[in-house]
Amino acid sequence: MMDVDDTDEYADLERELAWFAQVLDLRFKLHFPREGQPLETRTLADLPAPDFGDSRSPYAGFLREHSPDPVERLLLALVLVPHLRPRLLDLFYLKNSLFDRRFTEFGGHRVGDALEPTGETLAFILGGDSLAARAAVRRLLEPTHRWLRLGVVRPVVEADDQPPMKAPLRLSGEHLGLLWTGRRPRPSLGIEFPAQRIETALDWDDLVLHPNTERQLREIQLFVDHGATLMGAWGMASRLRPGHRALFHGPPGTGKTVSAALLGKRTDREVYRVDLSLVISKYIGETEKNLARVFDRAQQQGWILFFDEADALFGKRGEGNSANDRHANQEVAYLLQRIETFDGITILASNLPGNLDDAFTRRFESVVHFPLPRPAERVRLWRRGFSPRARLHRDVDLEAVARDHELAGGSIMNVIRRVSLHAIADGERPISAEDLAHAIRRELAKESRMT
Repeated sequence: MMDVDDTDEYADLERELAWFAQVLDLRFKLHFPREGQPLETRTLADLPAPDFGDSRSPYAGFLREHSPDPVERLLLALVLVPHLRPRLLDLFYLKNSLFDRRFTEFGGHRVGDALEPTGETLAFILGGDSLAARAAVRRLLEPTHRWLRLGVVRPVVEADDQPPMKAPLRLSGEHLGLLWTGRRPRPSLGIEFPAQRIETALDWDDLVLHPNTERQLREIQLFVDHGATLMGAWGMASRLRPGHRALFHGPPGTGKTVSAALLGKRTDREVYRVDLSLVISKYIGETEKNLARVFDRAQQQGWILFFDEADALFGKRGEGNSANDRHANQEVAYLLQRIETFDGITILASNLPGNLDDAFTRRFESVVHFPLPRPAERVRLWRRGFSPRARLHRDVDLEAVARDHELAGGSIMNVIRRVSLHAIADGERPISAEDLAHAIRRELAKESRMT
């Protein structure tokens, strides 16, 4: 078996873990003085965290960028330990022999054989039973604290009445990768991060849009390209809101999502679609936290945020007489506040813009309509949609098909997909007018537009 040696690449992390082990050892000596042994006179202040100077390691670079205070530094080391050296936390399995159970002051949350630290764990390490240490940790776990706001550390709240100090503390996967390897892994869609990157292999030439739609999309690109100059060199930051908000509205399949992805492609920005089903939480305050993670990460990385089917969260609400209405209105108010201060691009897509809250729609710099394509545009979609290998029977008149059937681009591609698969299955035979008519009927029936 090949031996794997630690290299200078991990030397700073080794020093940080060694420092944390010393801190932990000293805390247990202070908390459990041994009979017959001299009392420990040192304090944690006598064990300063390592100084990495001008080290080029990812960990040292992160510390230089954020300059954590001693409590923040200890929290960072604590949430790193379960990933890098979990055995350091084995001390917390020590039992109180009087009551035959773990010591309450240790905190922590067991997951199988592993121990996840909590705020109480950090408070114990910091000051034993000290109320001052506990208060310092409570301040550290406020949602406005930068470690939480930037998504470095996440308290895992499992119930709306769970005390904050008892919530397991986890290091985000993004920052684990950043601190360990210097690379940010792409965030995975889930409850912790309710957004997923969208990409497209298409180019603008592949998209058939109404001329007015194209013009409005170009105006959004103008902000991406020149917004910094407008706000900075032209001195408009005090007069204009940061960022740009756009509403894309129109029937399904008219190019809203693809246009958002193409804007990102043209401007060299990643586009993340927010999954509203993961954002909405039954616990009051969790919706805001879920959205905050996405907005904070987008702010750091310069992403474009895309909310599809925005009516689900940002539609017209009740008068606020019920608890559900009040909670929903709080969610809308929070989103309004975040998009007002977000200096990037926020795009909301809706099939039914009339369902959106009026207070919300007034805040858009751009309202881009994606209408159903006109006959001439539908002809282009039909002609561009087929593979070069597809053969059309001589009875197929694409201009007549485009004229007679008012379909969105997405629906046209669904029809092309269906007839092409059947043609391939039959030995790549020519596609007939009847094939197209049958597939169109199927598509219209799917859309509940058949009478």
